[in-house]
Amino acid sequence: MTGQRYLLELAYCGTAYAGWQRQPNAVSVEETIDTALSTVLGEPIKLVGCGRTDAGVHASDYAAHFDYAGSFPPRLLGRLNRFLPADIALRGLYRVPEELHARFSARSRSYVYHLSLRKDPFRPDTVAWVPALGELDHDLMREAAALITGYGDFAPFCKTNSDAFTMKCTLTESRWEFGAEGMQYHVTANRFLRGMVRLIVGMCLRVGEGRLSLEEVRRALDRQERLPKPWSAPAGGLFLCNVEYTSRTSWVSVL
Repeated sequence: MTGQRYLLELAYCGTAYAGWQRQPNAVSVEETIDTALSTVLGEPIKLVGCGRTDAGVHASDYAAHFDYAGSFPPRLLGRLNRFLPADIALRGLYRVPEELHARFSARSRSYVYHLSLRKDPFRPDTVAWVPALGELDHDLMREAAALITGYGDFAPFCKTNSDAFTMKCTLTESRWEFGAEGMQYHVTANRFLRGMVRLIVGMCLRVGEGRLSLEEVRRALDRQERLPKPWSAPAGGLFLCNVEYTSRTSWVSVL
């Protein structure tokens, strides 16, 4: 490590980006913030994020760390937020222990998936609407969500060609909430596989429609094989909404 370690809390709308991680031929959230930090601080800054979000996925609570040996100019967050586009907002900056790693020190991450029952012209990129959905059995969807918490390996819910070294995840929450205007899926785990939440949401919707049985889901999980006709729900409804760390009491707000 060179200099002091700092952690940024931020939020972003992912619609215009190819995900968090820097890409060779597309604009990413990581690159956009790196550029802003490097410009304002006058030296190259490289952020390390708490995880990768796919293209079009959002984060209402995201964390990233960086190392910096200098002193910060006055009103740094305000200057950075003016420099950054409107779809990225920096919320806090903390001095943290040098061993803290935004990704590997995270104890858990939580996602919420928002699904509207009707087309919403005011939130077309942040609430999913699937016009082809049939009538949904909410009880079956609740059962499907609860079913997966009994497993520790999730190969059926990982995108093909993933570079994940293990399919093991520990889920501590998996549930649906239903309302008059829409529904939300909530899930918390120590880690997630690539595309995992959207594939879980797709599975639950297929079960709710009667196009996929709970027994087929159990069989796929028992055998760690792909579901029949797996479907990934649209990216726009998905938000990373919370990242938990065990050492938060040692963080010092610097702005």
